[in-house]
Amino acid sequence: MTPSQATVPAWSAFQEINANRRAIRDFDGTPIDDADIRAVLNEALLAPSSANTQPFTIHWLRDPAIKAKAAEACRSQRAAVSATTLLVFVAGARHGIETTTRFRAHLESTSAIGEKSRSYHLRQIENGRKFLRLAPLPVCSPLHWLLTAIFPSFTLAPVGPRAVRNWAARSALFAAQTVLLAASARGLDSCPMEGFDARKLAKLLGLRRGEVIPLVIAIGRRREDARIEPRWRRSLEDAVCIP
Repeated sequence: MTPSQATVPAWSAFQEINANRRAIRDFDGTPIDDADIRAVLNEALLAPSSANTQPFTIHWLRDPAIKAKAAEACRSQRAAVSATTLLVFVAGARHGIETTTRFRAHLESTSAIGEKSRSYHLRQIENGRKFLRLAPLPVCSPLHWLLTAIFPSFTLAPVGPRAVRNWAARSALFAAQTVLLAASARGLDSCPMEGFDARKLAKLLGLRRGEVIPLVIAIGRRREDARIEPRWRRSLEDAVCIP
């Protein structure tokens, strides 16, 4: 059996999951078992992140009162109001530092990894911690401005407070995309939302300075009359460049 033949069942399953994932804005409000959300979140934590720093947390809003206030902060979008639960993704260097601390403790206590790999990861952790402590300093902002003025390709380089927040947000979005697909595989529906009052939402969640909210995801089950239109996407030829 060739590798492509061996993966056909998995590929077909993925295509079905991906096709079923739609941005649903009208949910029926039926309760969702906590086990289903936990299962989805566990899959999200397997998403890749820069140097495995995982510089984000996911706020799972289950309390109806908090969810209602969060929906209001999401400008009362239909998806936010009708969803059973909301997941708020919060990114920042602080979360990356906390992750590296836990990862180092794991490396020092586990016997499941060889000494060569342990040494490698410990060096990477130390380098990552130095980066996460120095790169967000305001003094780095002029350096980032100069770099991007001369070389626009450095625009997304994580140097300076704003650039580091953007860097952390990108890692959070990997996890967010995994949530969308995992929810579909679990028989749930979702809607990613970027339109919200970040200040209100940050105040509601008690976020610290330096943390950003790249995305909010509404989770629920679609209403029978939920509006779902035919998809349109660019063609492969338009979207993919082959030098």
